[in-house]
Amino acid sequence: MLALRLLNVVAPAYFLCISLVTFALQLFLFLPSMRQDPATARLFPPALLHGALFLFLSTNALGNYVLVIQNSPDDLDACQGPSARRALCPPPSTHFCRVCARVTLRHDHHCFFTGNCIGGRNMRNFVLFCLYTSLACLYSMVAGVAYISAALSTSFAHPLAFLTLLPTSISQFFSGAVLGSEMFVILMLYLWFAIGLACAGFCCHQLLLILRGQTRHQVRKGVAVRARPWRKNLQEVFGKRWLLGLLVPMFNVGGESSKQRDK
Repeated sequence: MLALRLLNVVAPAYFLCISLVTFALQLFLFLPSMRQDPATARLFPPALLHGALFLFLSTNALGNYVLVIQNSPDDLDACQGPSARRALCPPPSTHFCRVCARVTLRHDHHCFFTGNCIGGRNMRNFVLFCLYTSLACLYSMVAGVAYISAALSTSFAHPLAFLTLLPTSISQFFSGAVLGSEMFVILMLYLWFAIGLACAGFCCHQLLLILRGQTRHQVRKGVAVRARPWRKNLQEVFGKRWLLGLLVPMFNVGGESSKQRDK
């Protein structure tokens, strides 16, 4: 249990460190390398477009990250009271988290990177957090590949060029042909690639469960859920103003779950 509580502190710190390093590389390396040639003036310089796109992705990722932490699942103290009050809490949708030490409604899982439980109240922000984190990491990887390609005069036209980049760069680094900053960017390329794929897979898996009207906790316990149309399951999590939530980080106020809490 002590190890889980320690991981609950280390994992968010690790995520914030990766975010700060990514911002620093974008600001001090990638954006300056995209400076436009004065002889070829354009309406929208590449650095401006790149900065705007990365700012959009990172703002949505960090914004939904904060909302996941702020909008914790409901702490159902009534489930630990008398039997008359406990009857209000259906067992298939509740779970006691040992890390958070509370009973949550529609518990899905405990996310160590946010240090919080994921449930019906913050599921929407968690899915969007995974989506935009994946996009931000993969986009940073593409920008980093462009930077390394220009700095080392390396071509990535061959499909295996990215896979052989790390071992080749390590040997060149110890021989002095690759600078320390360039080697650090190369290491970050593989880290962004791994985080981007992991978050994308997790996001797709979570969306599949939402379409089925299930939570990960219910799947682990083998709890059968009532069959409902997939559109209703999506609307319960993402609400009616789902398109606005894709553009701006916001708490889900149009979903059925929030309406049930207000009653």
